[in-house]
Amino acid sequence: MSNEALAMRGPVHGTKDAKRVAVGSAVGAVIETYDFIGFGTAAALYFGTAFFPGADAVTGTLASFATLGVGFAARPLGGIIGGHLGDRLGRKPVLVASLVLMGLATFLIGLLPTYAAVGVLAPVLLVTVRIIQGLAFGAEWGGAILMSYEHAPWRRKGAVTGIVQAGFPVGLLLANLVFLFSVQLGNEWAWRIPFLSSIALVIVGLIIRSKVPESPVFEEVKERGEIAKSPIAQVVREDWRNILRGIGLRIAETAGYAVSITYMISYINSTKLADKNQTLIALCIAAAIGIIATWKWGALTDRVGRRPVYIWSTAFAVLFGVPMFLLVNTGMFIFIVATIVIAYAVCQNSLAGAQGAWFPELFQAKTRSSGASLAYQISAMVSGFTPFITTLLFVSFGWIGPALLFSLYGAIGLWAALATRETWGQREREAAERISAETPEPAPIHS
Repeated sequence: MSNEALAMRGPVHGTKDAKRVAVGSAVGAVIETYDFIGFGTAAALYFGTAFFPGADAVTGTLASFATLGVGFAARPLGGIIGGHLGDRLGRKPVLVASLVLMGLATFLIGLLPTYAAVGVLAPVLLVTVRIIQGLAFGAEWGGAILMSYEHAPWRRKGAVTGIVQAGFPVGLLLANLVFLFSVQLGNEWAWRIPFLSSIALVIVGLIIRSKVPESPVFEEVKERGEIAKSPIAQVVREDWRNILRGIGLRIAETAGYAVSITYMISYINSTKLADKNQTLIALCIAAAIGIIATWKWGALTDRVGRRPVYIWSTAFAVLFGVPMFLLVNTGMFIFIVATIVIAYAVCQNSLAGAQGAWFPELFQAKTRSSGASLAYQISAMVSGFTPFITTLLFVSFGWIGPALLFSLYGAIGLWAALATRETWGQREREAAERISAETPEPAPIHS
C-alpha cells in the first residue's frame, strides 16, 4: 500500500482529540442503541398486546416484529442521507442531527396511545415513529465511526473504533436494565418508562457531541477540492463490489443478532423456558461482557488484521446455530445465560469490533461516509425482518428452523470475509510501523 493511501487514514499518530472524539462518538452510539434496540425488547415482550390486542399470541408477536422491521427497512435511506451529507458537509453535522432526531422519536414512543385508547391509529403512530428512528439510526453510524477512525492513530484504529462499537452493548445494557426495573410497574408503564427516560441521555449526548472537532480527513479532502458532487452515485459506480461485500459481512453480525438475541428472548419467554426477569438478566450479563469484548476484538484486529477475526468468528457461528438452541431448550438458567453470552460476546461482538476499522478502509476518503454507510445499513433490512421470518420458521419447523437460519447468516458472512481484501495485513502494519517511527509525535499543547 502506498504512503499516500495510508495518509488518507488520518494523522500517523492521530490527533490530540482522538480519545475525546471516540468517547463522544461512543456516547452517541450508547444513546442511539438504547433507543433503537430498546424498541426490540419492547416488541418482544410488550407491543404485541399493547398495539395488536385482537390477535392471538403468535399473530401479535408477528405484527410486533413486523413493526420492528420497518425501522430497519428505513435505515438504508437514513444511511444514504447521512452518508451523502457526511461526504458533502462533514461528519460532525450528521452526528448532531441524527441524535436529535432519534431522541425526539424515542421520547414520542413513550407517549403513544395504545390500541385500547385509539384503536387502529395506535399501530399507525407506532410505525411512523419507528420509521423516524430508522432514518436517524441509519444516519448515525457512518458519522460516528468515521469521526473516530479518522482521528485515531494508524496503529490503533481497531482499538479506537472498538470503543465506539462498544457503545452499542452499553446501550443494550442500559435499555435492558431499565426494562428490568420497569417490569415491576405493570405492563403499560413497563414499556413507557424506558422510552421517556431516554430524553436525559439525549441531552447529555448533545452537550458532548457539540464539542468534538470535525474529522481531519474530511478537512483535508475539502482543502484539496476533492469533495464529491454526488458521493452516493460515485461510490455505487466505482465501489459497488465493496458495498456488496460489506452487506454480506454485516448480515452475519446484525441478522445473526436478530436471531440469537431479539428473537431468542421472545422464544425463551413464549416457550416458558424462563420468565421475563430471567431473560432480561441474561441479556444484561451478556451486554456487560460485550462492552469489553467488543473493544478487545477491535484491538485484536490491530495485531492480526481485520479479515482473520471475521473468518474465525463467522466459521464458529456456522457451527453454533443448532447447539445454541439445544442449550437453551434445557431450560436451565445457567445454560441460557451461557448461550446468550456466547452468541453476543463471540458471534456478534467480534464482528462489530472488526467492522469499525475494516469498513472505512474499504472505501476512498471522499466517498467513505457514503460507501461505509450503504454497506452497513442496507444489510439492516435483512436483520430487521429476521425476527418475523424466524417466528414463521418456528411455527413451520420448530426450533431447528431458526437454528439453521442463524448458521446460514454465519455462512454468508464467512463467504463475504473470504471474498473481501485485507486492509490491515502484515504489509500495511509494517509500513505503518516504519512511518510511525520516522514521524515525530506532535508536542503536547500546554495551556
